[in-house]
Amino acid sequence: MGDHIMSVVIERILRYRYIVCLLWLLLVVISLPSAVTLHDKLKLGGFTTDNLESVQVEKILQEDFKQSPTALAIVFYSPDLTADSPQFVSEVKRSLSKVSKLPYVTEILFHDISPQQVSPDRHTAIEVVGLSIPAEESYKVIDEIRDSIRPTSLEVQIGGAPIFYADIERASQKDLRRAELLAIPIGAIVLYWVFGSIVAAALPLIVGGVSVFIALGLLSQVADHTDISLLAVNAVTILGLGLAVDYSLFIVTRFREEYENSEDVEQSVAIAVTTAGKAAFFSGLTVGLGLTGLILFKFMFLRSVGIAATAVVTLSILASIILLPALIAILSRFVVRGTLSRSIAGSYIFWRSLAEKMMSKPLLVVFLVMPVLVSMGLPFLNARFSSPDPSILPTQYESRRVFDLVNESFGPGSSAPITVVVEANKPLTSPSSLDLLFRLSRAVQQEAGVTRVFSIVDIDPRLSLEQYKLIYANARNIRDPFADTFLRSFLSGNKTYMQIFTEYGWNDPKSKDIVTKLRNTQLPAGYKLLVGGPTAQVMDISSELWREFPPVFFFVIASTYIVLLYLLRSLLLPLKAITMNLLSICASFGALVWIFQEGHLSRLFRFDPQGYVESTLPILMFCILFGLSMDYEVLLLSRIKEEWDKHKDNKQAVISGLARSARVVTSAALIVVVVGLSFISAEIILTKALGLGTALAVLIDATLVRMILVPALMRLLGDWNWWMPRLSAVSQREHSIDAEM
Repeated sequence: MGDHIMSVVIERILRYRYIVCLLWLLLVVISLPSAVTLHDKLKLGGFTTDNLESVQVEKILQEDFKQSPTALAIVFYSPDLTADSPQFVSEVKRSLSKVSKLPYVTEILFHDISPQQVSPDRHTAIEVVGLSIPAEESYKVIDEIRDSIRPTSLEVQIGGAPIFYADIERASQKDLRRAELLAIPIGAIVLYWVFGSIVAAALPLIVGGVSVFIALGLLSQVADHTDISLLAVNAVTILGLGLAVDYSLFIVTRFREEYENSEDVEQSVAIAVTTAGKAAFFSGLTVGLGLTGLILFKFMFLRSVGIAATAVVTLSILASIILLPALIAILSRFVVRGTLSRSIAGSYIFWRSLAEKMMSKPLLVVFLVMPVLVSMGLPFLNARFSSPDPSILPTQYESRRVFDLVNESFGPGSSAPITVVVEANKPLTSPSSLDLLFRLSRAVQQEAGVTRVFSIVDIDPRLSLEQYKLIYANARNIRDPFADTFLRSFLSGNKTYMQIFTEYGWNDPKSKDIVTKLRNTQLPAGYKLLVGGPTAQVMDISSELWREFPPVFFFVIASTYIVLLYLLRSLLLPLKAITMNLLSICASFGALVWIFQEGHLSRLFRFDPQGYVESTLPILMFCILFGLSMDYEVLLLSRIKEEWDKHKDNKQAVISGLARSARVVTSAALIVVVVGLSFISAEIILTKALGLGTALAVLIDATLVRMILVPALMRLLGDWNWWMPRLSAVSQREHSIDAEM
């Protein structure tokens, strides 16, 4: 954005200030109906893609074996009756008689015909209710199913994917409301502490609220045409409030500084927007580029967060450089109230003194700070990635209680069977096919931790291969009804599948080893093997995410470098800025592993350690935090460059630029930290981790990196900071960036 264009725009804004405010108010009113209906359009899930092997297995089971897209687990328990007693069985079937008649219920698999659904102590049984609704939408019918269960003397609890999604939906709404109730008042207190004026403190919050609300309305329109994740709304709130407040803080602070010197409202607003506003524009551009990277992923969850966040960042920038100047001009006599000179003078002295100390012994500073950042990031080398299960919720949620109950009563492997699909170009009941399947099944059973295998060659462990060949010699006329049931359940055309139960949960490394061995199995020509199930899906998701990540990473890095190259007219400063960003992000990643995977501080933050990091979290945080961290780098370097352009003295430029901008940068960072920490109270661990990770990264970046390490490194680089080869007349032209805060 050129100075001339910005000057013309701000002149029009100030001339038509009331019309500008009315137009933004009109946008809010127009967005109201859409924002209100957004929640009903949002989707859950979005952590898989169609090209994953495990997802292909799911499709085969649904299309070829007519299995339901999702299933509900209804758990019955009696301390006195055993699950095989006639009274227990009768009570269960009577209790679910109305459930079986619901239009979307495809089948109910009762425990009396499926022994593996009974716990070893015989007092707990699981009834599997098949649903024709996709798992991501099944949560909408939970209340109707619950109401259809007839009262019984047995204890009844509901679990499975539908109830898990229902609980996620409920917890997400609670998390968002709680975070807003915490972040807005605390943010207001911080802003009042910065400005000493109620009106000045309110303006950033107003701009933030307007940006978020219009973004929600826009997101509702987008949701009519593409899937948007429910959790994307939380990302919109974090970013919208944080960034809009940040940018408004820069502009309001600069306006008040200029007004103290000139007492001319319009001139002060114009200078504030053409300096701090321009810096905010480029800061927002770098944030937006980082978030645009998320749109490149195939995963609906990441893609929708990218869409939502890009929208709110764009609106935050526009509201800060269009709506805010109009509001300042209208409310100027209230905005300038409060003491500013004394606080600015005090902070200037402090930050100048700190910068001088950091630059007096730059090598010592670098050698002290760099090991701290690197050591903070080291735990990330031991990160284990997985997908979320009900353990990410607190125990007051039913899906979490049932998940724990099933793991305790049936073992962790009971809810994570490994599914192996075998496809052949010949009949699978032929002698050669049965020989292959028999050998494969027996090899699997030899693996440590495998408890049971179900397949067409595992009807009875006492049967030999030759007996199976005799049974299936005439597959169309099997006399044994039990064998006939197995054949119809596990064979469809030229496909069959095995279901393998182990002692391990789906996130257990030993379960992953079994999946890997199965996938490495070499079958003869004419046969194809696919492996699915929860463990395989966890592995597929992590593998696909990290396969897609490198192009996104290089896109974010390259595009950010180009923007900074244009802004700073330096080859080295953008490289330094990107390196510093990566350091602070890695440090926060290490802290997340240390806290959420290894369980340190779990009591303080009130969560159960997961033993893993959710697969999408590091990628999501990278794209968000890279932009946020660069936000502060742009604001700091813009002011330093302004000082360099004036005096061409690197040391004085860094000292003066840091001293003049550090107060507003740290205040802005404090706002984002407050917003991030407000999500620590979240009940969903993924949301809690995202909030804490954001807060940690911004805190590290705004303190250790920007205020300590950056001045030391710029001192070491000297005039090389500003080196830019002059290759053309355009690059020879002085490109002054007056982006002062």
